[in-house]
Amino acid sequence: MNQLNNGFTLFLSLLVEAMPFLLLGVLFSSLLLFFVDERKLVEKMPTNPLLGALVGSMIGFLFPVCECGNVPVARRFLMQGVPTPVAIGFLLAAPTINPVVIWATWTAFRDQPEIVVLRVVFSLAIATIIGFVFSFQKDLNPIVQPAIARYLKYNPPAQPETKRRGKRYQVQQEATVPNLLQSGTYILGGKAGIPLRIDPNVVPPTIISTASKPLADKLRLVVDNSIQELRELGGVMILGSAIAAAIQVLAPRELILSLGAGPISSIVVMLILAVVVSICSTVDSFFALSFASTFSSGSLLAFLVFGPMIDIKSVGLMLSIFKPKTIFYLFALAAQLTFLFTLFLNLHVF
Repeated sequence: MNQLNNGFTLFLSLLVEAMPFLLLGVLFSSLLLFFVDERKLVEKMPTNPLLGALVGSMIGFLFPVCECGNVPVARRFLMQGVPTPVAIGFLLAAPTINPVVIWATWTAFRDQPEIVVLRVVFSLAIATIIGFVFSFQKDLNPIVQPAIARYLKYNPPAQPETKRRGKRYQVQQEATVPNLLQSGTYILGGKAGIPLRIDPNVVPPTIISTASKPLADKLRLVVDNSIQELRELGGVMILGSAIAAAIQVLAPRELILSLGAGPISSIVVMLILAVVVSICSTVDSFFALSFASTFSSGSLLAFLVFGPMIDIKSVGLMLSIFKPKTIFYLFALAAQLTFLFTLFLNLHVF
């Protein structure tokens, strides 16, 4: 009974902690959809993949959202035609590279300023590297969910049109047709007069034109879109919070503490702990501080860097954008890079 009560308390704490930031991210996503000229946004993004990944990683400083709020914003970036390295860099770095998290980390580790600096440096480096790696994926259809691929504003086909890929190429070609001529919108029906069903999980930016709408109508559309995205992403976040709370209750804390002494085992333990705890990046530094007397500085950094990038809640939310195989690649790359960086610190610095 005590474990059940503790698990329920943890579940509510995770949910209450994360929900405001998810709402903040959804609001940013809707504002980008209805108030930002995506053509100008795309034009201002660097075309160089490495520079674009770095810029995307630093954009998080302007969007103070955690690992729950960055997903809807990154999804909107992709749908508006922002280059993939920029969107991936933002997705991975935004939960850490923002003033709220940096200030919280400084408050927790004021006696260890190197933790604050290295958390920012490692997060930027890892997000930039992974964003650059994903720049080699020119055709996004194999890595994103079909609901997202359908409404991508810029997704060039990897090959010319063939009979085998004719259907996919036709969908991409339709995305370039002006709004008034697209079948399946609210203005025209489907082919042969048969209405096409609009995907309820995504409000495609090609359907709603707000250029000439008054401010009151734009605000109403922002609220409607925010409610729709919150309903979709909130359900996934609730499930992830429940799983994270159950794991925290069932995992023996004594065993975790006993593994914290080794330079390698401590990093592995903290990487796993970062995934299963799923604590918000705005307060995770205080959670890590409780292990400062047992774990090495490198392992603490592993928790602080890897946790905001990949945890149970964020994986569930990322499934609204990417296919499972893509998330596995993100998970593997982020884990390997974090392990190498922090292992070097454990062996040669601290």
